Amino acid sequence: MNSGFWVFGYGSLVWQPGFEFSERQIARMNGYSRSFCMWSIHHRGTEDQPGLVLALDAAKDAYCDGVAFFVPAETAEQTLAYLRERELVSAAYLEEIHPVQLRDGRQVESYAYVIDRDHVQYCGDLTLERQAEVIASAVGGRGPNTEYLVEVTRHLAELGLGDPDLEWLTQRVLQMGVTV
Repeated sequence: MNSGFWVFGYGSLVWQPGFEFSERQIARMNGYSRSFCMWSIHHRGTEDQPGLVLALDAAKDAYCDGVAFFVPAETAEQTLAYLRERELVSAAYLEEIHPVQLRDGRQVESYAYVIDRDHVQYCGDLTLERQAEVIASAVGGRGPNTEYLVEVTRHLAELGLGDPDLEWLTQRVLQMGVTV
């Protein structure tokens, strides 16, 4: 922590990091895909009506493009505490350190929050249609699940990191008559 750290964002951290950083780079993490494979019972759903949030799901030959943020030493401890409170609220994510390739060519070690496939909130077998149905109706402590989907999709596209599954889900949710 004496020299700061990198954190990899692939979902809400892309558009709403909530912490100070001194550098932001487009980055790729190999061996994982971005997926709506985690039931959300706090932020974008409830225990009675879970929503879905994105997670990094291990997959051979997969990769995830996202954003790496460098957190300087001066704010490292408080930022890591913030990230743990935000990301580890139900222990469905595992905090791990992984190599990521920055678009400028550097490879750095980065904190990443990946899904624990053994956790009860893991739901990696949902079809895209089922994901759309869940997202269209769920609301949690941070707002509607549709807002999460639309904002992540929009911000990734603005960065040139369009995600075909997220784009399809966004269109499908809008077809269901949900306003965002």
